[in-house]
Amino acid sequence: MPLQIINSVATWILKKRIHQMELFLKYPHEVQEELLFSLIKSGENTQIGRKYDFSSMKNYTTFSERIPVSTYEDLEPLIERTRQGEQNVFWNSNIKWFAKSSGTTNAKSKFIPVSSEALENCHYKASKDLLCLYLNNNEDSQMFVGKSLRLGGSKQLYEDNNTFFGDLSAILIDNMPIWAEFSSTPSSKISLMGDWETKLPAIVNETINENVTSLAGVPSWMMVLLQKTLETTGKSNLLELWPNVEVYFHGGVNFDPYREQYKKLFPKDNFKYYEIYNASEGFFAIQDRNDSNELLLMLDYGIFYEFIPMETFGTLNQRVIRLNEVELNKNYALVITTNSGLWRYLIGDTIRFTSLSPYRIKVTGRTKHHINVFGEELMVENTDTALTKTCKEFNCEITDYTVAPIFMNEKQKGAHEWIIEFKTKPDNLENFRKALDENLQNVNSDYEAKRYNNMTLNPLVLNVARENLFYDWLKQQDKLGGQHKVPRLSNERTYLENLLKLQL
Repeated sequence: MPLQIINSVATWILKKRIHQMELFLKYPHEVQEELLFSLIKSGENTQIGRKYDFSSMKNYTTFSERIPVSTYEDLEPLIERTRQGEQNVFWNSNIKWFAKSSGTTNAKSKFIPVSSEALENCHYKASKDLLCLYLNNNEDSQMFVGKSLRLGGSKQLYEDNNTFFGDLSAILIDNMPIWAEFSSTPSSKISLMGDWETKLPAIVNETINENVTSLAGVPSWMMVLLQKTLETTGKSNLLELWPNVEVYFHGGVNFDPYREQYKKLFPKDNFKYYEIYNASEGFFAIQDRNDSNELLLMLDYGIFYEFIPMETFGTLNQRVIRLNEVELNKNYALVITTNSGLWRYLIGDTIRFTSLSPYRIKVTGRTKHHINVFGEELMVENTDTALTKTCKEFNCEITDYTVAPIFMNEKQKGAHEWIIEFKTKPDNLENFRKALDENLQNVNSDYEAKRYNNMTLNPLVLNVARENLFYDWLKQQDKLGGQHKVPRLSNERTYLENLLKLQL
């Protein structure tokens, strides 16, 4: 009975937020405009604010003309000064937390500033909104009768010059309010363990005795955890272990290639999947409807959004536009200004809008993770879609994959070379390869044009990875667990060549 009361009270509190959301749903441009000037006001007396004379900025045009679009490399000297303890450089409140983002794009780690405002008004607010939207859509939910299985980062927090850095998930767990800790499993002690291979069995041992009602984490690593759980318990699916589980909140990588595997783990028709879009830099969008892969862009988290049409990205004619200028079904590079002091920051993700009222998006890839060696403009969304369709046709399942170009030489045309690790292999690899190539042409007309009669590109080359190849590759780079992801696409062959060497 007490648990039912807790569930009812928590549900009531969270659902009150729906009325606040209606403001940015109804007045998106006004909310964004007001937020921008609030951020500018906060930054007036910082070193950045004085450099660009924030105090005289009266409109968006002035803001966009004075402040250049920046990459991490542009901002790194300022961030490093703050890491050394200097404050009021790019944000007006003290920043002591830095989310260590060791993405696969650059070997060098990034340290993304996380202010107290971002913690409270972005990341934690988003976590509550996620629950709010889910509960609003599923009024019979009993989620708070049990616990949420969370899968966070694999690094502990480190202290350096009175500032702290670690995975974003570790920072969030370390600062989590007590009510959230009470409703989560495993404990913070285990969640913050540094070594993934020690942490994995520890999570399993702690969670198998809990009443898990929801899960949250990156699909690829959550799959590893859940398979280990089945192996340890001898269960055939996870409903035998956690009969009350009802939803999986996921983000970080496209879920489609993993969907069929998860359906086998949670074999019930009313099990829900809710997608989120967040990063070390902020929390951006949340799935707001059952059975939808579109994400509602959240406009009141202290983040001002701008967009670069991908057809102009990196060119002399590069354009940066506001929310009121975006169009449906076009790819945009995302530019953010945040309440952690990132001013017109190029985050490196690409998105497209699926709805303009309200603003809903899909994440399509990374600005650096695409292939355009031959004018094919291949995005991760294309390869994920084609691979998902092909796996369905051949009744097979994948663990991971990556793709790189085969460059033209005097005697040979170009091509795309794939390496796929299968969980369940197709019966006929050659037919799978042909079907994958055809499905890729069906979702990308530029690739289809280059493949026409093999004029520019030869058929794709398929390598089948040995078992645990991608796991071993990530382990070699100290990137096991948490938020680490395999780069799907690359314009050069470094990732693929390293994987092929490890294959031997």
